[in-house]
This record gives sequence, structure tokens and C-alpha cells, in this order.
Amino acid sequence: MKWLRKTCLLLGALLTVYAAWTAFCILSFSQVTETEKTDAAIVLGAAVHSGEPSPVFQKRIDHAVNLWKEDQVDALLFTGGSAGNNERAEAEAAAAYATGQGVDERHIYMETKSRITEGNLRYAKQAAAAHGLNTFTLVSDPLHMKRAEAIAEDLGMDVISSPASDSAYQTWKTKIPFFLREWFFYTGYQLLSPFRF
Repeated sequence: MKWLRKTCLLLGALLTVYAAWTAFCILSFSQVTETEKTDAAIVLGAAVHSGEPSPVFQKRIDHAVNLWKEDQVDALLFTGGSAGNNERAEAEAAAAYATGQGVDERHIYMETKSRITEGNLRYAKQAAAAHGLNTFTLVSDPLHMKRAEAIAEDLGMDVISSPASDSAYQTWKTKIPFFLREWFFYTGYQLLSPFRF
């Protein structure tokens, strides 16, 4: 019984340390912005309401549009499928919004199949290959960036991080639930990743 108790305490301590480490990684990486020019900004999808990007999605798109206007990327690659009920695909809504912001539609690419972050990046990689795009700037909310970049790198993509500087998640009331969600998914992804690829 003593051996079992010590083993449980040790496992509990290791899990606590691991949980603290993953939380630190997410928070510290959320502040990382890389500025090397790339072939395209991959904008990770978010909700669409009545055919229009949600406020969260708009901030991501605005950030990517600014990268394009500042010649930090040559193209924009929007990701995200439809939630159903005849709703417009996230990528389609993003492309229309970006065009309205002055982006030349010839510099816009899309994937419209995915529903989750891993799918965003898998299908984006396929779309990019079809158009000769090889290097990427990932765009999402700051707390999402660690998991997104980990997935992209596991997929063999050449990526840098550029979180939306004006994220819709500005207050602790909005940041904490988003952080806890990302901590849960990132921790799970790290634990399961050896079995995924």
C-alpha cells in the first residue's frame, strides 16, 4: 500500500508539473510574433454568423490583410468549412471580407472542408501545394498559436507565428475560458501526437 501511495503521489506530481509546463508554453508563445516574409498567411477559421465573419474571425482576417498590404505575405489562404444549415463556409466568408478590404482576389486561396484546427492545416497544406505555396505565416488568436504551430510543424509545414495583434479576446473574462480550452486541447494533442503521424 505504501508503494502504491508513493506511486500515485509521484504520478500526481508529474502530471502537475506537465500541466504547468504546457500552460507556460501556451502563454509565453502567445507573445511571439515572427516577421519573416512568407508565401502565404494561413488564417485559421472561426465562426460565421449569417454569412459574415464573427468578430473573432474578423480580427484574424484584418491581421492577415495587413500582412498582405505590408508585403509580409504574397497571398492569403483562408480555412474553414460550413457549420451546416446552408451557412456559408468560413473560408468563403473570409475571402469575401478580405476582398472588401482591398485584397486582390487573385491572391486569395481557400480550403472549405475543415471544421477543426487540425483539419484547417491539413487541407490548407493540400491547397497550398496545388498553388506552389511553400512557406507560411500562421494567423489566429494569440492563445491558439502554440497548438496551431505544433500541428503545422508535425504536418511538415514551414511556418512562422503571427498572432492577431487586436484579438477579440482582450479581457480576463474572455481570455480565461479560451486559455483553459487551449490548455486542454494542447495537452491532449501533445500526449496523443506520437500516435497521430
